[in-house]
Amino acid sequence: MNKFLLIWCIAVTLILVCLGAFQVTRVIGKSGLFSKNAVSAPVTKSTEVLTQTESAMKWEDDWVKHNGEIYDYNDDIMTFLVMGIDKKDEEVSPVYGEINGGQADALFLIVFNPHDKTTKVIGINRNTMTDIEMYDEYGNFVNTIKAQIALQHGFGDGVEGSCELQKRAVSDLFYKLPIHGYAAINMSAITTINDAVGGVDVTPTADFESGDYSFKAGETVHLDGEAAFAFLQNRNLSQIGSADRRLERQKQYLTAFISQVIEKTESQPTLAVDIYKEISKQMVTDVSVDQLSYIASTVSGYEFNSDSLLLLKGETRMGEEFEEFYPDDDAKYEMFLDVFYEKIDVQG
Repeated sequence: MNKFLLIWCIAVTLILVCLGAFQVTRVIGKSGLFSKNAVSAPVTKSTEVLTQTESAMKWEDDWVKHNGEIYDYNDDIMTFLVMGIDKKDEEVSPVYGEINGGQADALFLIVFNPHDKTTKVIGINRNTMTDIEMYDEYGNFVNTIKAQIALQHGFGDGVEGSCELQKRAVSDLFYKLPIHGYAAINMSAITTINDAVGGVDVTPTADFESGDYSFKAGETVHLDGEAAFAFLQNRNLSQIGSADRRLERQKQYLTAFISQVIEKTESQPTLAVDIYKEISKQMVTDVSVDQLSYIASTVSGYEFNSDSLLLLKGETRMGEEFEEFYPDDDAKYEMFLDVFYEKIDVQG
């Protein structure tokens, strides 16, 4: 049965809140973050023909025209990829052989915008159909196929190689979006993080059973480590749209968790550091200490609420064997512009 995590997203939330409370000395890691990408802006095109006046302007490479408006890519944005890997291992280690790297059952983009001081999280359905790079058991490239995006991580080495493949697949899904860092965490860490904040209260929107637990719609329940795992991992493969419903629960859980984090760190300011140390062996990340310090000093106090969690719209269909999610291209493009671009007044 497939599992999922919110772990790195949760861990980063803890770390940023606590490091902000510590008033950590700012070590500038910005250059390292922004130098990780081959491109400095997404590769996308206008959806409308430019007017004669617009064509005569000095058109910037990262401008696009859509619905009569001109948008400029916000190149000060910082975007990070969160991956929850369906492995129970207590320590991450390299793997060998074809598609043994583990599937990325949870995929989130965390977006920090210094212009409006906001944090947004984009949840990506693990069954999103997109281009996947296939490799053989010796690591040789075989072919590019259309498949569920969660599979891409499995074609790597289970550590950095897998993460780079998954990062590229997500970047390509969003028009070659620059991604400034990643982290992948095994599902075995979820109880540690959940219990560190005293558990989380949620109100299920539907009845379902998971393991030894039964959840009822409309009845608020307090999730300890095992209950949280049960609430988050459930996915009935016999029902179409099970991944969609699980993603909605991810959104609900994360919203409640962040509120709990803010309350807990007031009395326990070392919380983030303690948890980070405990789960470090279960995590692969390319975010260094100086880069994390830069992030912490930059985004402390950024706004985050339930409206900050966004999900890709689309349609889930049953494929030959498994569910397939097809994003609504128009809705995806609208979200993309809203999150990563800014309207500009070329007349002014």
